[in-house]
Amino acid sequence: MAWQDEGDVTGTVSDFLQTRGDIVIWIILAALGVPLWLCAIGIFALVFRNRSLRKRAADIPMRLRVDAKGRWHRGHGLWVHDVLGFRGSPAAWNEALLWAVSGTTRELTSEEAHKFRRIDQPVAATFTTADGPGFEAVTARQHLPLLLGNFQPDLHAEARS
Repeated sequence: MAWQDEGDVTGTVSDFLQTRGDIVIWIILAALGVPLWLCAIGIFALVFRNRSLRKRAADIPMRLRVDAKGRWHRGHGLWVHDVLGFRGSPAAWNEALLWAVSGTTRELTSEEAHKFRRIDQPVAATFTTADGPGFEAVTARQHLPLLLGNFQPDLHAEARS
């Protein structure tokens, strides 16, 4: 009988150690899991915040090129008087405020037409800035009035008469 009592004590100790080991594993998983959940929540918030910005009333889906020989950046723009606010699409890390003095439409070159073949009827506009070189933007024809903003030829003709 004495031997069985010792076995019960040993069994209880091993049960205690196994339960304690399970607790340690859960603590480790919780400590590693919380930062992962915080990252997932941050990504989720960024995606839905960016999506809500694209649904603004005067939003312009566009491609923007600040340098004449630079690359085209995909994103969304919004005119506030004569300043174009631009935000890059995929991660919203590219942002620019561009103060324009004038703007005109232009024909796309054959290379540009091929480059923007995914845009439905692409049109280009060139803008002159007050403090340096100009910038160019390309959008779908349906968004052209929004892209030209205050620089639409019809608006200036109506304002004069």
